[in-house]
Amino acid sequence: MVEAPIHKKVRKELKKVRKTLPVKPKFIIFNKSIMAKHPDIELDTTAVFKSIIQMLDSLPDENTCRQHLEKLRWNGQPICPKCGSQRDNHYKLKQKGEFKGLYKCKDCRERFTVRVGTIFESSHIPLRKWFTAIYLFAAHKKGISSLQLHRDLNVTQKTAWFMLSRIRHSFANNVEFEFDEITQLDETYVGGKNKNRSKKKKVSNTQGRSLKTKVPVFGMLSGGLVYVKVVKNTRSKVLTPIIEAKIKKGTVVVTDGWNAYKRLNKSYIHHVIKHNEGIYKMGAYHTNGIEGFWSLLKRGTTGIYHAVSPKHLQRYCDEYAYRYNTRHMKDGERFNLSLVNSDERIKYKDLIASN
Repeated sequence: MVEAPIHKKVRKELKKVRKTLPVKPKFIIFNKSIMAKHPDIELDTTAVFKSIIQMLDSLPDENTCRQHLEKLRWNGQPICPKCGSQRDNHYKLKQKGEFKGLYKCKDCRERFTVRVGTIFESSHIPLRKWFTAIYLFAAHKKGISSLQLHRDLNVTQKTAWFMLSRIRHSFANNVEFEFDEITQLDETYVGGKNKNRSKKKKVSNTQGRSLKTKVPVFGMLSGGLVYVKVVKNTRSKVLTPIIEAKIKKGTVVVTDGWNAYKRLNKSYIHHVIKHNEGIYKMGAYHTNGIEGFWSLLKRGTTGIYHAVSPKHLQRYCDEYAYRYNTRHMKDGERFNLSLVNSDERIKYKDLIASN
């Protein structure tokens, strides 16, 4: 069968359509001028709020919240999530004579809103409550529990947990990047102490690197950015592939004396800080930075969440890494960045599914 020829005018119109979705980030730059997943959109594209009170005063209803999100995600040119058509003249569909953010694509005729393809999709929760949750979650240095959020927002605890899990999922660093500066490597173990357990729940032989009650977490810090990965153990065959994938060969790496790092000198300039001999710094080389991050992670999980299941531990690690990597941002800038990064929907059944 021979296809019917496309009319010249139609072909000309199709050439004008700029395909922009799906947007796949090539790198992350945490500063006030470049957004993580939309490097062509700056933080001052729309309002940067100085406090949560200013945000609530400036965005008093669903319409103003929608407009703020549209400005950040589209900057005046709505993007169809189905075909990727970006236009400033998509059809605006009115409901009872009022436009409430429902568009119709001029190319594929699909209907869409700014919520589609984000953590807000198919949610009955008003955007204003979502925005409040994101601002609190991103601004509070140690996070906020679902029990506290459900009281603050007047929603159920289950709803608050689902909201926080979606936000936490959007904080994940899914961007491929490579460290090429001095990089600190270290591992830690997350889990309750045996001495704090009741007599019936105590487990014998859990000292040191035992995996009976704790989960190992591996971390790398370079140039003020941290990368964290939950691992099954801290042996060389597990850690080495992660290191080689994230650190450029020939880079200076700094570790403690753990045996898993012994062979790093084949590909890297390896400096060992022998903590077992009471040495914690050798000139400019140390692991104090990554160990400081472990302190933030453990104090936060213990003080706010009290206990974290191994199934969800990676998301909690991503949460603290996100705040650490954006620590030089103002709260309003981090809020806008979080809204732009909230462009991946995750369903409840996926959150509770076993790994």
